[in-house]
Amino acid sequence: MASRCTTLLLLVLALLSPFAMAESEDKPSKVGDHTIERTIQLRTHSLYAPYIDQDLQNRWWDFGADSYVNTNKHVRLTRPAPSQMGWLWSRLPLTSTNYIIEVEFKISGESSHLFGDGIAVWIAKERAQPGPIFGNKDKFEGLGIFLDTYANSRHSYSFPHVTATIGDGKTEYDYGNDGDDSSIGGCSANFRRTNVATKLKITYIKEKYLDVKIQYKAWDDWSDCFHVENVTLPSAPFIGFSAMTGDVSDAHDIISVTSSSAILAPPAKPKTKSKSVFPSLRTSDDEDPEGSWFGSMFKIFLFIGVCVGGYYGYLEYKRRQAFAGAGNFGGMGGGGYGGGMYANSKRF
Repeated sequence: MASRCTTLLLLVLALLSPFAMAESEDKPSKVGDHTIERTIQLRTHSLYAPYIDQDLQNRWWDFGADSYVNTNKHVRLTRPAPSQMGWLWSRLPLTSTNYIIEVEFKISGESSHLFGDGIAVWIAKERAQPGPIFGNKDKFEGLGIFLDTYANSRHSYSFPHVTATIGDGKTEYDYGNDGDDSSIGGCSANFRRTNVATKLKITYIKEKYLDVKIQYKAWDDWSDCFHVENVTLPSAPFIGFSAMTGDVSDAHDIISVTSSSAILAPPAKPKTKSKSVFPSLRTSDDEDPEGSWFGSMFKIFLFIGVCVGGYYGYLEYKRRQAFAGAGNFGGMGGGGYGGGMYANSKRF
């Protein structure tokens, strides 16, 4: 009996352990007042080495102008030479309502004091329209995030600098003032010529918020760049990257792009106090992960207690049966059952 209880207990713990591990390894992420429960990677809007197939093309992306592909390293938008311009655009529009875009990039060059101009990340209505704004058209419609390395005028902040602008398709971008008049957010970050991978993470929840983080200090060390509430971006936009050099130059590289559709957790139901005959019992709507875990542990200990109690009850039952059996045997011997047909044990 005890061995059976032990076996059942081990089986229960073995069944529960994977769920506990999955919960600890796949925790929902919270940005602002919303919780992203899980993400689904979008193959159509992600890009990794070797970037091209056997036909020297990519099924989901186009690149052009001065950009070229190094299959072992990157998609280089511009070489470190003057008067370069290159672009990289998704072929299909992004149809997800909420999404996360993580891009690994690299900006490098030999010069330590004169360099430029930087990389632009586009989430825009139109694609592959070359122009003067970091290699893309002016009067764009959508979001432009500029990893700007060259200051065209004096500012209160330092460069390199991240600046974001939402274009309406009609207003010109103030390139001479580095977009200060139309900026919705930004941050200074030394993402040029670093010793770690430089990455930008863009999280957009439709009509709720836009959140941008950057990695440039250390591996897996994300710094908050800016967070804007009540933002509306074009539906079904294209993802693009572009760069341009003038008299000063740098190498501008896109190393990888990871795009994911974000699945939001359902809004939490407001807790209401309800009178019950058994107030200590909680309904499934009130349960939280911590409470359910303690509930599971309570059930396990209750199961152990039932097993132990049943085992000792079984021992007590056997003891009483033994005493009762001894008394009946003596009574039968003195009461005349020693003879007759029951005296011969061989009959059975």
